[in-house]
Amino acid sequence: MRQAWLGWLMLAGAWAQPQAPPSPAEQQRDLKFTRAPASTVVKPGEEVVIPRSYALVVGISEYQNLPPQGQLRYPARDAAAVYTSLISPEGGQFPPENVHRLIGRNATLANLMKELEEWLPGVSRDEDRVVIYFAGHGFVSGGKAYLAPYDVSAGNIAGTAYPMERLGQVMGSRIKAKWKVLLTDACHSGAITPESEAQQINASLLNLDRSLFSLTASRDREQSFESEIWGGGHGVFTYFVMKGIEGEADENVDGVVTADELGEYVRVNVRRETKTRQNPTAERGSYDPNMILAFNPARAPSAPAQPPKFGRLVIESNMDGVEVFVDGKTQGVVDRNKPLQLPGITPGVHTVQGVRMGYEPDGPREETVYPGQDTTVSLRIAIPRTRKKAAVDEFNEGMDSYQKGFEKNYLKAAEHFQKAMEVDGKYSQAALYLGRVYHALLDYDKARAAFQRALAIDPDYAEAQASFGGMLLDVGDLDGAIRQLTASLQRAPGNSLTSALLAQAFTRKNAYVEGAKYAREAIRLNPGHAEAHFWLAEALRFDKKCPEALGEYREYLKLSDFDSKLAGKLNYYVLGYLTGMGKKKRAAQTDIWKELQFMASFGLCDCERMTRQFDLAVGSCQKALRLDETDLYAHYALALVFTEKFNQSSSAGYLSAAKGHFERVIQINPETVEAERAKKYLGNIQQVVTQLGASTSPP
Repeated sequence: MRQAWLGWLMLAGAWAQPQAPPSPAEQQRDLKFTRAPASTVVKPGEEVVIPRSYALVVGISEYQNLPPQGQLRYPARDAAAVYTSLISPEGGQFPPENVHRLIGRNATLANLMKELEEWLPGVSRDEDRVVIYFAGHGFVSGGKAYLAPYDVSAGNIAGTAYPMERLGQVMGSRIKAKWKVLLTDACHSGAITPESEAQQINASLLNLDRSLFSLTASRDREQSFESEIWGGGHGVFTYFVMKGIEGEADENVDGVVTADELGEYVRVNVRRETKTRQNPTAERGSYDPNMILAFNPARAPSAPAQPPKFGRLVIESNMDGVEVFVDGKTQGVVDRNKPLQLPGITPGVHTVQGVRMGYEPDGPREETVYPGQDTTVSLRIAIPRTRKKAAVDEFNEGMDSYQKGFEKNYLKAAEHFQKAMEVDGKYSQAALYLGRVYHALLDYDKARAAFQRALAIDPDYAEAQASFGGMLLDVGDLDGAIRQLTASLQRAPGNSLTSALLAQAFTRKNAYVEGAKYAREAIRLNPGHAEAHFWLAEALRFDKKCPEALGEYREYLKLSDFDSKLAGKLNYYVLGYLTGMGKKKRAAQTDIWKELQFMASFGLCDCERMTRQFDLAVGSCQKALRLDETDLYAHYALALVFTEKFNQSSSAGYLSAAKGHFERVIQINPETVEAERAKKYLGNIQQVVTQLGASTSPP
């Protein structure tokens, strides 16, 4: 049960007393669905326009200053599920870099205020869509309601928690968007606008001139429940929010989930699941009932259907750790003697599959869900997946070649992995390594097919998802990479390489704060993970935090300081470290080592230049150019350093050095912005040299 831990705020007996009937004011805050079944928002064939979208997702299970009885179980998991639903191309369709997360210890009051009061007001515009989701504790103190950050203090609620009244003001007046959504799963989340002593609703939130849809887990004095019975472990409110965004709330089956549809779906199902002990509510703001919260074009038929009643799938298993897929989407893990309950399922035929690594799957098979009824599905995972000796022999031969590295060995490995798959069509590990081989050979179409085949055989194969995500980084599909890597990390948390790849993906999407977060997590898990230090340095440099970045670049160079000949034997999980930066060369991991060395040296040069450490910058830039003499940006940076050295010393020799590098920039690519600037610098240098009448020999 998710409830506010209120021992210090009210008499112990008061919390245990039967709840009084809701007051008229409380009843007014309930959503009023008096309309007829929703008309279609999108006509067949009509294009759906999704506004630019931003979201903040907060989930806090463990609190720094609360006693054991004040801790929660599922908010962090809830937040992860909502994040996945929001960034799904079959759900919210939010760009991953536009969804910020504060999970656990990161959800401090200071960070919450920064995201709510600086980031969102700074990025949102009038035509945008903004969603804020919070899962954790809610408190009442001094007659006002608060959301509890990770560092809330029991003795100072007003000073260490975030007032819901303030949240309403920020949403109403500072965040600019045509569609604003507030989803709060906390005990007192119904009190977004606290009532006065006369129980009158504060009109500041209700009279907003912006469109705000505020859906909360419960009424003011109700509890908000969490349990493993909902999708393997969720708050009941969040479970149905997630299912609704994924499409179950699409009442008129037009592919769109609107505000009204989500509100009705969540309200009906939460009330039914909790036997009316929990009643989601919505403020009567001026929101557009047809605001689009999610869109899945695959769900839109040619004509609208009648609004269905909902049924429930109850999944049983004879084995622990079986992942359940319904209609191809993961729903959680079921254990023996602990059924997985999936309420809120639309009636009709659904495909159900149970998978566990090392065993033949059960399904996919069709199961019919009936309105208002439970449909029990018993999964039987019984047949260990055995490998034919011929397939295993081919796989081992392939691994021997793969681990030697370099193109000719990769080609041999591909032949063996392909033969292993021909002997055993369900050899998911052979498919994974076949994908890695083609990735190393830069044959992305074949790599994609192999990774997809591995995941079709074993949908819960976290390692294959991570490798697939790395390949998608190489082809520039950053959103797809983030989705695969996020799913991999959810299935196999604690993998430093997956976190490092997410750091790369977000950094390349210019989401530097998120990139740095994942890089730091990778370093926490494995301080010796060189590439995590590299991507942390890159995120910091692009975020104009060069003093911090310098140490991370140096740490990467120290950790990766080995004979480059060894790099060909390094069994890198994936090769997607350098794509998008013009650094694709031949299929040899030595190149990856060399290119990362170059980029780290260039990053050092750039940061040393910007922090005016010009002598160090000269050495770093020259090292970068020894690794890649044709890099335009390194020549340009070194030329700028030499001009600064001239400004410090008035030695004309530095001008000659700068001149040579500016000319090299133009020679490499005369069409770039840097080349245009180099031409102007060369004109200035010539004027200075003429005025000085001095020698231009190098220093």
